[in-house]
Amino acid sequence: MANVRGCNLPDDLIYDVDNNMWYRAEADGTITLGMTAVAAALAGQLVAFTPRKVGRSVQAGKSCATIESGKWVGPAKIAFDAEVVAVNDAVVSDPKLANADPYEKGWLVRVKSPGWDEVKPKLTPGAQVAAPYEAKMVADGFAGCAP
Repeated sequence: MANVRGCNLPDDLIYDVDNNMWYRAEADGTITLGMTAVAAALAGQLVAFTPRKVGRSVQAGKSCATIESGKWVGPAKIAFDAEVVAVNDAVVSDPKLANADPYEKGWLVRVKSPGWDEVKPKLTPGAQVAAPYEAKMVADGFAGCAP
């Protein structure tokens, strides 16, 4: 697992570094996604999570959910066209789960996408994510995740 400035970034995930999102292909062909530890640290303690409803389509670069913290409200942008097939109701009820456990209990939505295989090579594999995240943190002036 990469650890960049105190932010954990598991090797088994695929990352959209620019949008601070992670993706995991599931055995059933769906893709689970969530915000990275970097996104959780940048946003601060989450107070609301409003996902797109199951069955809704989301275009590449658009929001699959709205995330709100005490200092920020913004979109969780998806890197590819998809249809929402599941939402994490636990995060809807307790948004802080995305801060406490962004890669397991704090996942946001699960989608299906016919274009995943085309987009996946354009994203960053976990084993190669440390350098791009270090560069992004430098460019953004982000000191890192709190220990």
